[in-house]
Amino acid sequence: MEEKKIKQPKKIEDKNSSNSKLIAVIRIGGEVKKKSDIVETLNRLRLKRKYTCTIIDFNNKSLMGMLNEVKYYVAFGEIEKDVLVKLLHKRGQLIKIPNKKYSEKIDIEKVAEELMNGKKLIDLGIKPFFRLHPPRGGIKSKLQYPKGVLGNNKNDINKLIERML
Repeated sequence: MEEKKIKQPKKIEDKNSSNSKLIAVIRIGGEVKKKSDIVETLNRLRLKRKYTCTIIDFNNKSLMGMLNEVKYYVAFGEIEKDVLVKLLHKRGQLIKIPNKKYSEKIDIEKVAEELMNGKKLIDLGIKPFFRLHPPRGGIKSKLQYPKGVLGNNKNDINKLIERML
């Protein structure tokens, strides 16, 4: 008897590639009248309050699955490097470690480059979320992307982040 060989799909491993995409996720919806699984998913994404932002990697399938589950409560899109530098400069906060002084300065450009190369914010000593202001000029928070801000904003998320800094 002959054994049939099943062809397995090739796994692409480009986690450490220099062209990995970062996605900025901003919580737009409030906390009232949300299902418990939606609230739990938002908490796991570290989006516990309205107008908080987090950065996730596009290649992480589990995070992208969570993002797909909460897409009607958040605005997300691919973040550019210059907007990431502005976000880190204005809203990045260091992690407080007991008995450690913060006399050293962190090079924001270097941190942004390492994030683009696949490192995490916690590994670099920065809190994994950003607290933002409500956007200047207002938003339509109950409508999907072409008319409002919910869902995949593609590159327009950069304009929204700059309005919220």
